[in-house]
Amino acid sequence: MKIRTVTSEAIKNKKVLLRVDFNVPIKDGRVIDDSRIRAHLETIRFLSSNGAITVLVSHLGRPKGKRNDAYSLRPIAAYFKEVLSMDVQFVDDCVGEVVKNALSNGKPQDVLLLENCRFHPEEELNDESFAALLAEPFDVFVMDAFSAAHRAHATTRGVTKFLPAYAGFLLEKEVSILSSVRDNPEPPLALILGGSKVTDKIGVIEHMANKASTILVGGAMAFPFLVAKGYSVGKSKCDEENVTSARHILKVLEDEEVEIILPVDIVVGESINSQQASGVVKVDNVPDNMMGLDIGPQTVKEFSKHLGKAKSIIWNGPLGLFENPAFSRGTMEIGKIVSEKAKEGAVVVIGGGDTAAAAKALGFASGVTHVSTGGGASLEFLEGKILPGIEPLLE
Repeated sequence: MKIRTVTSEAIKNKKVLLRVDFNVPIKDGRVIDDSRIRAHLETIRFLSSNGAITVLVSHLGRPKGKRNDAYSLRPIAAYFKEVLSMDVQFVDDCVGEVVKNALSNGKPQDVLLLENCRFHPEEELNDESFAALLAEPFDVFVMDAFSAAHRAHATTRGVTKFLPAYAGFLLEKEVSILSSVRDNPEPPLALILGGSKVTDKIGVIEHMANKASTILVGGAMAFPFLVAKGYSVGKSKCDEENVTSARHILKVLEDEEVEIILPVDIVVGESINSQQASGVVKVDNVPDNMMGLDIGPQTVKEFSKHLGKAKSIIWNGPLGLFENPAFSRGTMEIGKIVSEKAKEGAVVVIGGGDTAAAAKALGFASGVTHVSTGGGASLEFLEGKILPGIEPLLE
């Protein structure tokens, strides 16, 4: 997949609207995880160094189309000054006279940050008039928010009708790497799938089944498969909808002759709030009053054996309740294994969302080929979909 990427000629001395994803956790007015902000710095600095007036637009949280100070982007402007020593001017709306005035007072290389675009209900509706109003003061649009590219919103899709549109460097990197492992992975390809819902991963499995050699399943996602195979899983997270989806996937993989590897043992606890594990049990011996919260040591060994053969690895979904130290070991051990594979030359791509959070929290994010910034976006991309925020940028 080739996309039209921003060039010096396209933005030199222009007024550029740059869609970023600054949907980051903020506590007591301070940014507490800046990963997504830093991911955009290459694009921001490129635009600024080429004399553009760079105007950043983003959403934050779900303010439901109304102004709400709890979701203001103002703390992010302060973050730029305090942490990155960049003077970023905050603009108290994303459309209208306040934006025009800020631009008229702007100078080449200035960077401005607009207020949360979701303070306007028209944003999520991709309202054409609102998109035209957003675009009006600008010369060029640059889309760099891969993690929002699966949404057809005014700031991701609508403005492309009114402005020349290009991809930023983060978006280009995401598309390039994810395309390579989706469309032409070096075999053998191993998929590691975790998280909580089988239904979320059906599209990925169906699209990738003819390319994968092995699919390793852990996390809460494993329990519907175990139930579909006749096991009892105690109080583990599992519902009939996901069991039905698991049965469908097992049939798909059987038809494609793809091997699926499920846990052989699991770490159990009384609840998700348990401060320590209650033990490790075989999957055919889960107590009725316990729930599975991590993959066990034998499963780690089994997964390791299959990953040892892989030249390409895609991982989406944690393999246990990694936020709780009592149930983080399985995800951490597999993280170490895939990091070693990356050192040996394998391409290891970690999907965004919870998987990216786990990789950062457990210390293996820097050891893999690529950690995607997109949760839902990376899933939909791996399903083979053309994302609405990317489609206007296709060559």
